[in-house]
Amino acid sequence: MSLLKSLKRASVTAVAALALVQVSNAQENPLEGIPSGTYSLDLTHASVIWKVSHFGFSTYVGRFNDFDAKLELDSKNFEKSSVDVEIKVDSLDTDYPNPEKEDFNAKLAQDWFKSGDHPSITFKATSVSALDGSDFTIEGDLSLMGQTHPVTLDATLNGATPQHPFAKVPLVGFSAKTTIDRTVWGLSKYAPNIGAEVAVEIEGEFLKK
Repeated sequence: MSLLKSLKRASVTAVAALALVQVSNAQENPLEGIPSGTYSLDLTHASVIWKVSHFGFSTYVGRFNDFDAKLELDSKNFEKSSVDVEIKVDSLDTDYPNPEKEDFNAKLAQDWFKSGDHPSITFKATSVSALDGSDFTIEGDLSLMGQTHPVTLDATLNGATPQHPFAKVPLVGFSAKTTIDRTVWGLSKYAPNIGAEVAVEIEGEFLKK
């Protein structure tokens, strides 16, 4: 057999092997062995962060400290899963450096978000896409300041284990992010100098109940 034929055959074999690996990986379920059911949020490993432009000079970063979420996981038919989130507006935290002079967090919560009339922000999933590797999307309704509008979250399944090393129960971990136009919900103060677009980043680990 000539060297050229040998190289061609080796190349064909390598391509075929790669294709088999890709098909095998596509068929693998990253939630194999993880039970379906209700999962509660591990608040010690969760965060809700928001980011907004400050006159274009910097990106202002804040968070909410009081929130909860419930996950209904269908590990075999992932697109049948759902998640509900509730965030307490008064838990808004910007780490403002001079709280003795002004309670800046309370001012934002009350004057901007009208927390007296609308104490909670909620997100309720309406549909979840099938997993594409570890990536998926969540369509849902975001309720803020008395208005509800659809939002799409780009999410990632970071990992899953049938037994948390300490809690000894099944664990799944996710990241999600989206960008919203806050003015759509009537949260328009100082826009666009304080950016209308708000980036939201969510991290969460969920434990099987």
